[in-house]
Amino acid sequence: MDTTTHQAKHQRDLGYADAIAELAASFGDRLSTAEAVRRQHSSQLTWMVSQLPDAVVFPDSTEEVAQIARICGAHRVPMIAFGAGSSFEGHVNAPEGGISIDLSRMNAIVEVNAEDMDCRVQPGVTRLTLNEHLRDTGLFFPIDPGADASLGGMAATRASGTNAVRYGTMRDNVVALTAVLPNGEIARTARRARKSSAGYDLTRLFVGSEGTLGIITELVLRLSPIPEAVVGGTCAFPTVRSACDAVIATIQSAIPVARIELLDELTVQAVNRYSGLGLAESPLLLVEFHGTPAGVAEQSERFGEIAEAFGGGPFAWSEKLEERTALWKARHDAYWACLGLRPGARPIPTDVCVPISRLADCVEETKREITELGLIAPIVGHVGDGNFHVQPLVDMSDAGEIETVKAFVGRMVERAIAMDGTCSGEHGIGQEKRKYLRREHGDETMELMRTIKRAIDPHDIMNPGKMLEAEA
Repeated sequence: MDTTTHQAKHQRDLGYADAIAELAASFGDRLSTAEAVRRQHSSQLTWMVSQLPDAVVFPDSTEEVAQIARICGAHRVPMIAFGAGSSFEGHVNAPEGGISIDLSRMNAIVEVNAEDMDCRVQPGVTRLTLNEHLRDTGLFFPIDPGADASLGGMAATRASGTNAVRYGTMRDNVVALTAVLPNGEIARTARRARKSSAGYDLTRLFVGSEGTLGIITELVLRLSPIPEAVVGGTCAFPTVRSACDAVIATIQSAIPVARIELLDELTVQAVNRYSGLGLAESPLLLVEFHGTPAGVAEQSERFGEIAEAFGGGPFAWSEKLEERTALWKARHDAYWACLGLRPGARPIPTDVCVPISRLADCVEETKREITELGLIAPIVGHVGDGNFHVQPLVDMSDAGEIETVKAFVGRMVERAIAMDGTCSGEHGIGQEKRKYLRREHGDETMELMRTIKRAIDPHDIMNPGKMLEAEA
């Protein structure tokens, strides 16, 4: 290490130490430097190496987050917002150290405006907690990524999930938000009005920014009426292509499906074993309709006809809550269920999204390559909007296998982009998918993103190393 580099590191270390000392003086036992706590606040769900922050702080309010930002900003110390830690792409890793800001104590449901069908919440509220609170209002929050993720984290990563085909993503359901900027200033992006043409759409700028522009400390969320009737069930198909073609036909027929999920035969095997189900071990669609009793019955019959036309069926559906709940719990547990397909292996879960007309092509080509490579890589998907997930299971002691899987994921992403799709439908970019953004967006758009980042965060202290590649 040359003298200049050594001096720069020494100055950085002093700045980090000063910042931690100031935060400790203000937050007391709500700041921790214990290794176990710091490790908990780094990436742990996948194969990625954990990169620990130097300290973790637990604020209670927007004002306290602003105080943290002012201290970190003065010493140019990185800040990494932490919600529930359920992301897959290394969003909460701290490649340059710094302060992890755990927002779990900011878990108040501030207000519910039932007549306006919206609510105001702090970022640490989880989606299940909110829906439990809303249970007696006749409303619910429909975005369902599977994990009981925090709503702040869901907004930061532009999460979606099984209900997106009907209710949209976080982009469509965040009305306004409050964010703390890198210099400690507090920005409120909008009012509660359902629409506005007043100025830049700053709400959408922060939704999906992955903590690289600011820290979300409050959200106004759009709510939806609980449907009068819900039916759901399963439909088996001879091939993944026939299942995907049935999905395309269903969407193009304007049938208002609420959820339509694909499980390939390998995933069904894992789910049967893990959740004790007896589903047919072939490509399977899990389908749900919301509406009136007459409406959902008609929709179910029409879907059954479409499925039959593509060699699937019968569509076995039920109105019983306990039966539907068991199916969707099994679907949400698919990540854990698939780990049992290769005990001791680590998952590399990833996703892409393509225009729905290209869905069958993309899934079939991906599945063909999985077979050719001899991988254990189950596929699931929110296929109603062209989004599917692959979870290769990898022996992390085999360097050759790791490189094979990384190359496979790269080709899958390239395939999706070539079909006018995207490198990530809902997992986000984080650390791992930064390398694909330029291929997807081009030089001019990437430079526009960098211009926005520099303007808001000139010292690159907001979740550095995520989203954008480091500048030369």
